[in-house]
Amino acid sequence: MNTAPIRVPGDNVRTLVLTGASRGIGHATVKKFSANGWRVITISRQPFSALCPWPSGGENHVQLDLADPVDIGRGIEQIRSRLAGGRLDALVNNAAISPKGKGGARLGAMDTPFDLWRQVFNVNFFAPVALARGLVDELSKAQGCVVNVTSIAGSRVHPFAGSAYATSKAALAALTREMSHDFGPRGIRVNAIAPGEIDTAILSPGTEKIVEEQIPMRRLGTPDEVADVIHFLCEKGSSYVSGAEIQINGGQHV
Repeated sequence: MNTAPIRVPGDNVRTLVLTGASRGIGHATVKKFSANGWRVITISRQPFSALCPWPSGGENHVQLDLADPVDIGRGIEQIRSRLAGGRLDALVNNAAISPKGKGGARLGAMDTPFDLWRQVFNVNFFAPVALARGLVDELSKAQGCVVNVTSIAGSRVHPFAGSAYATSKAALAALTREMSHDFGPRGIRVNAIAPGEIDTAILSPGTEKIVEEQIPMRRLGTPDEVADVIHFLCEKGSSYVSGAEIQINGGQHV
């Protein structure tokens, strides 16, 4: 794979590294940032898809298995080689896995195999901290920011999200606070967003009941609405916001 620095139109172009860009919230996020002049380096276990409609997507893609700590180390070096000027303005940790049982059943604490717990935590929790630590110098040089994507399932028992997913997201929320404390002196802001029921392809049957009974706004959120909040947290309008976890769920948490 070519790891030469990516050609950019100028030194003032800001760069985002985004995990999980191929669908849903990640897909909307990369389109939002691209439309606002950012260069987006996408991270995925899969090769870049020609169906993804953003400029220079193929040359700005790093194929990386976030479940593999060794591969993450290799991927960080590839990301660094692609950062012109050694600056990174934003890292968005969006990729996550939420395994299900037979027939899409929820996997609870009693029936989730331990190897599956490890896989979920590697992707949902350890990969975000590994990427942030590995790219801290580049983030510091740009006085950049980190946005971790948690979940409403991190703060309440959810009928569809399993125990491993939920606890990994709760841990990621706590990590966001810790990182904001540790990275702040370097000029790096760290925040999180916690989406609720968002209209994506991974919604489970029965979500309509949650909408009717638990969401005051009585509708699903859209990936574009989540991407707007991520974009805000990476722009100067949020320059004094750090250590926050913003709920994006139409009031479902109240």
